Amino acid sequence: MSYKINVCLLLFLGFLFSANAQETTSETSKQKVTLSGTIANKLNNETLIGVSIQILEAKIAVATNTYGFYSITLPKGNYTVVISYMGFDNVEEKISLNQNTKKNFVMTENSKSLEGVTIKSNPNKINISKPEMSINKLSITTIRKMPPMMGEVDVLKSILQLPGVTNAQEGATGFNVRGGSVDGNLVLLDEAVVYNTSHLFGFFSVFNSDIIKDLKLYKGGIPANFGGRISSVLDIYQKEGNNKEFHVNGGLGLLSSRLLVEGPIVKEKSSFVVAGRSSYIHLLLKLANEPNSAYFYDMNAKLNYRINDKNNLYASGYFGKDYFDMNGVFVNTYGNRLFNLRWNHIFSDKVFSNASAIYSNYDYGLKLKMVGIDWASDIKNYNLKYDVKHYASDKLTLSYGANSIYYQFNPGTIKPFDENSTLNPDQIAKKCALENALYAGAEQKISDKISLSYGLRYSNFTRMGEQTINTYANNQAVVFNPEQQIYEEATPTGNISYGKNKKIASFGNLEPRFGIAYSLNANQSVKASYNRMSQYVHLISNTASVSPLDIWAPSDQYLKPEVLDQVALGYFQNFKDGDYSLEAETFYKKVKNKADFIDGADLIAHKNIEQVLLNGQARSYGLELMLKKNTGKLNGWISYTLSKAEQRTPGRTPEEPGINDGQWYRANYDKRHNFSINAAYDISSKWSFGGTFTFQSGRAATFPNGKYEYQGITVADYGLRNENSLSAYHHLDLSATYKRKPNKVKGWQGEWVFSIYNIYNRNNAAAFMFSQNPNTGVSEAKRISIFGIVPGVTYNFKF
Repeated sequence: MSYKINVCLLLFLGFLFSANAQETTSETSKQKVTLSGTIANKLNNETLIGVSIQILEAKIAVATNTYGFYSITLPKGNYTVVISYMGFDNVEEKISLNQNTKKNFVMTENSKSLEGVTIKSNPNKINISKPEMSINKLSITTIRKMPPMMGEVDVLKSILQLPGVTNAQEGATGFNVRGGSVDGNLVLLDEAVVYNTSHLFGFFSVFNSDIIKDLKLYKGGIPANFGGRISSVLDIYQKEGNNKEFHVNGGLGLLSSRLLVEGPIVKEKSSFVVAGRSSYIHLLLKLANEPNSAYFYDMNAKLNYRINDKNNLYASGYFGKDYFDMNGVFVNTYGNRLFNLRWNHIFSDKVFSNASAIYSNYDYGLKLKMVGIDWASDIKNYNLKYDVKHYASDKLTLSYGANSIYYQFNPGTIKPFDENSTLNPDQIAKKCALENALYAGAEQKISDKISLSYGLRYSNFTRMGEQTINTYANNQAVVFNPEQQIYEEATPTGNISYGKNKKIASFGNLEPRFGIAYSLNANQSVKASYNRMSQYVHLISNTASVSPLDIWAPSDQYLKPEVLDQVALGYFQNFKDGDYSLEAETFYKKVKNKADFIDGADLIAHKNIEQVLLNGQARSYGLELMLKKNTGKLNGWISYTLSKAEQRTPGRTPEEPGINDGQWYRANYDKRHNFSINAAYDISSKWSFGGTFTFQSGRAATFPNGKYEYQGITVADYGLRNENSLSAYHHLDLSATYKRKPNKVKGWQGEWVFSIYNIYNRNNAAAFMFSQNPNTGVSEAKRISIFGIVPGVTYNFKF
């Protein structure tokens, strides 16, 4: 197997480099030269990601990479360069190219006339010809125009307005993409993995919008440099800091406030940015004599240093913590800690590289007085990665690299709640694993109408000791009881002890990626993509949304890696020179080794999680539509998704029924219809308004369909899994922003943001509670809701 994999990789890499050699030979004969450099914000020298650079005479367009670098190879001659980026004024410049030239550009943020009309900047044309699809990009400017929740502009809630993206319920942590589970999303902040994306169980996001520079969501057609998850990639980068002058900005809200400070360390050579947020809900509860308490805080920081024109160093970090206390009876804490050290190196005007050393940590604790337990868990990973981008020619761009991640899992350290607790201290066996990957990819323009992207990733995952592993009869940790027709935990027949770093289990997967774009004309194209992804770490949960009780676990001989295959087909069109755009995509996904839990599984502090799970399969398919208005006083989009997400766990033998009688059933996060409207309107230079409307079908649920009595106790009887639904989820949110002095660019600048979440006070169901009325004996269903109407006001400032 290893020999075949190595041969495949060598053949693939050989093909890429032979293509590169052919291009190079052709270029030599035509005496081509290279134009390269960076593009930055004129105001603060922040490099800009995804800027469109068009060469009009050559009809060539490229985009800057994640560090603002671009490279274009052209025959010698005179050219017109047009640079465009959403939220910035276009740059147009005549350039004479007679030799390899380095040219850095700066862009100015959109100016506004007195009537508040934004000068057009249309970077959308490049999307027509590029072979990328199932990708959504949101600028922080767009996100800030959306109505805030509790005074906070929320990055995660903004992506819920995109097609194919839903949440489990109101106030839920995490998000679901194209019928995938929450743990299938690879969420990156400056390349570091974020394991829990929310504060206060989903009320706030861990991402401070003040420090966010760029956001891109990959739902399909995922490039080969990403791996480790099967559902999506949310790639977020932080600002680098103003290296020209010092600035401060922040916001004061009803429930939380934030502050950001940035400035040069050495002017135009190095800079810093530090941002912090904190809620003060606990102080308000104290004033109301409430015994409960809840709060969060977080801090982001980033330093960068330009060594010279070819070398840059970056150091970034994040620290966040949540605390929730219900009168000392239930205490929950959790938080993320991230750090990344990066080195950018430009080998030549065609080769750009990035080396990173990354640390991620997610810890979560739970104290339950009623059972006398103090439980703490965490997951850590240490990641080394190296990526190279090679702009081989104007028609071929190569990317290749490697990364290695070392995991440490602590499923649970158990201590007594207090001195009165009878619980004995215990430690659930810690786990370690190593995940390695190599990848190579290419983006190639075959002709004026056809562009390709293709790549191959090889991933290897090794589960390692030190640990003692149970063995079971027939290697089955779950057994079927034919008399009661239920699955039960198997009794271990023995155990095997593995020494430190000794291999317990190992897996390897080839993950091909492919995309094609066929341009019908300058404004229309058809695209298709395929990608295979593998996931080796799993969130152990039997709920629809992330819970603090959930734990992360590595693949092993019982918990197999999930492997996804996804295909997508799309149609894309720009109208009126990109003022309007239409995206229509259909997709199909199938997953093997989808973990499913037996009925009645108890996951809390379970020492042998393999005893309550079986490996099944999952599938999802659907249609996504998105119509956007990109320019003018009124802009925004309408999106709609029709989809279905299912899973199935058949019996392992003809005698076993499997989960849910082996039939396909709705996944916990299945939402048939998902409709969203997002709009922003600049009525004048002082006033602007924003609004969003969201409608989602109710998520799957299992309700009792009868009851019986056992020893005088009424017991609910349930039907097939997830055959019921919660009621539909919908709400309308509005906001208004007032700037007293909109033309002021220096000194103190302020704005007021007024918002109303759920303006018509919809009581969306988070869950249903079933009980028996003690007076009448009649069974009753009670809908549990989290939010009604929520007004908010925030004062934002900068100087």
